[in-house]
Amino acid sequence: MMENLFEKKVKLFYETDESQIICGDSFKILPKIKSESIDMIFADPPYFLSNNGITCKGGQMVSVNKGKWDEGKNTAEKHKYNRKWIKLCKRILKPNGTIWISGTLHNIYSIGMALEQEGFKIINNITWQKTNPPPNLACRCFTHSTETILWAQKNDKKSRHFFNYEKMKELNDGKQMKDVWTGSLTKPSEKTEGKHPTQKPEYLLELIILASTQEDGVILDPFCGSGTTGVAAQKLHRQFIGIEQERDYVEITVRRLKKIEK
Repeated sequence: MMENLFEKKVKLFYETDESQIICGDSFKILPKIKSESIDMIFADPPYFLSNNGITCKGGQMVSVNKGKWDEGKNTAEKHKYNRKWIKLCKRILKPNGTIWISGTLHNIYSIGMALEQEGFKIINNITWQKTNPPPNLACRCFTHSTETILWAQKNDKKSRHFFNYEKMKELNDGKQMKDVWTGSLTKPSEKTEGKHPTQKPEYLLELIILASTQEDGVILDPFCGSGTTGVAAQKLHRQFIGIEQERDYVEITVRRLKKIEK
């Protein structure tokens, strides 16, 4: 059973020997976690893209609106939001721990600035190149085919982050792995328990986890969505804490984790 890493009582939605899932608001849950107790954080925060626009999905024109949680904010509101949750994450991250944050042009520049303002040092700027992005329907700009994933550590002389260099080299045919990762969008087989509009593929999280954690390390995802981080963590024998405020997505996460346990 996982060690209790909460300073205050938290109601768990689901628990296994390696995972704890919480249905709740990260801004309320993160302050209850013990200081410097987490080895790695992966966050895929809201991109604030739900502005009544359109996109292409499965060859059809659909709305970009994902839910109230993704509704647009002005620049100041967006940056204040990002600084707030990043600050909460810094407190619970171990001195040698790291944080990975995924985003697009809509929020990643605010994320990068917020990281530096809250006392982080960016280690890498990973470009995830999608091999099968949706087409650009407006035909007035280049097709959006990449996302950025920032990898950062605390900006402290005492901090020395873990990097599994040899494993990354092994996975890259014996050559140093570059900061451009190429792969497909999430497979349909990973959505059988339910769909999330911004669900990341499992291979992407597996690579991140292998690169920056060791077995039995504690990984946290403050915007858990449909649980891809947890699925990858459980497959790789890491401990996982996931926080998600939308109950429907929490239930998808639980079904996915139960599927692995069988």
